[in-house]
Amino acid sequence: MTKAELISAVADKSGLSKKDAGKAVDATLEAITGAVVAEDKVTLIGFGTFETRHRAARTGRNPRSNSEIQIPASKLPVFKAGKPFKDSVSGK
Repeated sequence: MTKAELISAVADKSGLSKKDAGKAVDATLEAITGAVVAEDKVTLIGFGTFETRHRAARTGRNPRSNSEIQIPASKLPVFKAGKPFKDSVSGK
């Protein structure tokens, strides 16, 4: 499903115009992104949780030369699906 298809689905289910549904989808995504960037956890009960995880710096190996390299610490966004969402996808 593309973003345009999502907007159309939201418009159909909510009775909003596609323009208003697009604004709602954009605002929702911006709010989630902003919270995760600020390292807040966003929990949508029944759907899942968006959060930031930290990956520590570590030593890796260059596969071409087999020499050790330093991999810097990083942050990454993570989504963990909620139980009702998992159950819907698995058909339970």
